[in-house]
Amino acid sequence: MGNASGFYGDRFDAMREMLTGGPVDVLTGDYLAELTMLILGRDRLKNPSGGYARTFLGQLEECLGLAHERGVRIVANAGGLNPAGLADAVRQLADRLGIPVRVAHVEGDDLTAGHPRSLAAHAYLGGAGIAACLREGADIVVTGRVTDAALVTGPAVAHFGWAPDAYDRLAGAVVAGHVLECGTQATGGNYAFFTDHDPARLRRPGFPLAELHEDGTSVITKHDGTGGLVDLGTVTAQLLYETSGARYAGPDVTARLDSVRLTQEAPDRVRISGVRGEAPPPTLKVGLNRLGGYRNEVAFVLTGLDIEAKAALVRDQMEAALDAAKSRPTEVRWDLARTDHPDAPTEETASALLRLVVRDPDQDAVGRTLSGAAIELALASYPGFHVIAPPGKGSPYGVFEDVYVPQGAVEHVAVLHDGRRVPVAPATDTLVLEPALEPALPEPLPPGPTRRAPLGVVAGARSGDKGGNANVGVWVRSDDAWRWLVHQLTDDRFQNLITESRHLKVVRHTLPNLRALNFVVEGILGEGVAAQHRFDPQAKALGEWLRSRHLDIPEALL
Repeated sequence: MGNASGFYGDRFDAMREMLTGGPVDVLTGDYLAELTMLILGRDRLKNPSGGYARTFLGQLEECLGLAHERGVRIVANAGGLNPAGLADAVRQLADRLGIPVRVAHVEGDDLTAGHPRSLAAHAYLGGAGIAACLREGADIVVTGRVTDAALVTGPAVAHFGWAPDAYDRLAGAVVAGHVLECGTQATGGNYAFFTDHDPARLRRPGFPLAELHEDGTSVITKHDGTGGLVDLGTVTAQLLYETSGARYAGPDVTARLDSVRLTQEAPDRVRISGVRGEAPPPTLKVGLNRLGGYRNEVAFVLTGLDIEAKAALVRDQMEAALDAAKSRPTEVRWDLARTDHPDAPTEETASALLRLVVRDPDQDAVGRTLSGAAIELALASYPGFHVIAPPGKGSPYGVFEDVYVPQGAVEHVAVLHDGRRVPVAPATDTLVLEPALEPALPEPLPPGPTRRAPLGVVAGARSGDKGGNANVGVWVRSDDAWRWLVHQLTDDRFQNLITESRHLKVVRHTLPNLRALNFVVEGILGEGVAAQHRFDPQAKALGEWLRSRHLDIPEALL
């Protein structure tokens, strides 16, 4: 099983590369994210027949013949808010190209009617609907909102005939699916230890493959001759991405990430084994996207001397103007980024940025109010006054939140290529999700000389977003480093290093088999990525910030 897309906008030629680069039975594509659902929702407001990832159609126009010739089935969640519409568009494309393919789709995730204040409300379905489509002979299956791992569990169930309670096997497929879902992040993309490798090798990483076996074990690899790499670090990094505790729950199964064992069996081949599974929870996650209002921003450039005083002056001036305006924005946020350097050789490196972000339900409050106040200061503020770009009219922003509904409250349906509608039964055996018990810790390293150094000298990290929360996975590559890390990087130490988290709840999860810690920082992203609450709204670089912080590290590890 291969992956040819990790997000809506990923490399267009990946589908052709995967089809021509080597053997593939099923090619998957992940096009959806929390932000994507909001974007597609806004698209559908303009065009009710839209709401799906149009680039998928473009890829198929180039590659449908190749897939048909090679007998490769394609499974993608590119249907977004309108999987039926995409399925029809694929049929029309196939007819125009003269290629006989059977196209099916999955419905039931759309719960927007029950959440009238939402632009889009969609349940995360499992892989059973996909499996039903494939068992009935579909060549292409498009879905709406399913879990990312469902793109792998569905084909696996169809191929191996696993029963719904084959939890260990299903969990193995979930773990493989989680590694595949973000494309080249499993093959050296966004990799913490990228400097350990030849830059030419990472210039254009190939997309990943999973060789999945009937017992649920898998091997993560890639086509021969493609760029990138697959090693214990790249797979570990992706396993930690956007997860939290030892129990990784989904509609098909709850996978125990603390049971995962990784083995480097050959170059670019990492075996995943030992995965244990449990019954899925009785509820399904539902992602709610709604428009939260309007936002605008302006970045003042502060150059040279007296940066703090310049920032204070323009802030006082802007605050007074906003107070005097007919409608002051309900939310006003200031951030000073000290990007300036003393005695700098260029003007840009002598400059700091003072960023002002405003939000309000009224577009005028963030448009005319802000732009008027900022522009009027052009000749009346700090020396060297200028901005990166003048503020515009303000743009709408989205808010994401998740709720949960009983599995039986969703009408999961496989719509087959011949029009038959096959209901998909919800899980009958379920288990309420509980935090896993923290494992016993290894003995700490014996005392010895230390040196002040960045954490990233010994530890890798990868971070991401889940609604308003962020997760930061941290791992090390030796047993001694693990003995040091697990005792040193406590949740308190994390909060001291990541100062934004000091007044937030931080939960640490321990995964000894991976020599990894996973930190969940609750609320650091406000109302989700579309609200653009902070400088890095998806927390993509939060882990790299953590790696740059200095600690007293044993010299034996350096």
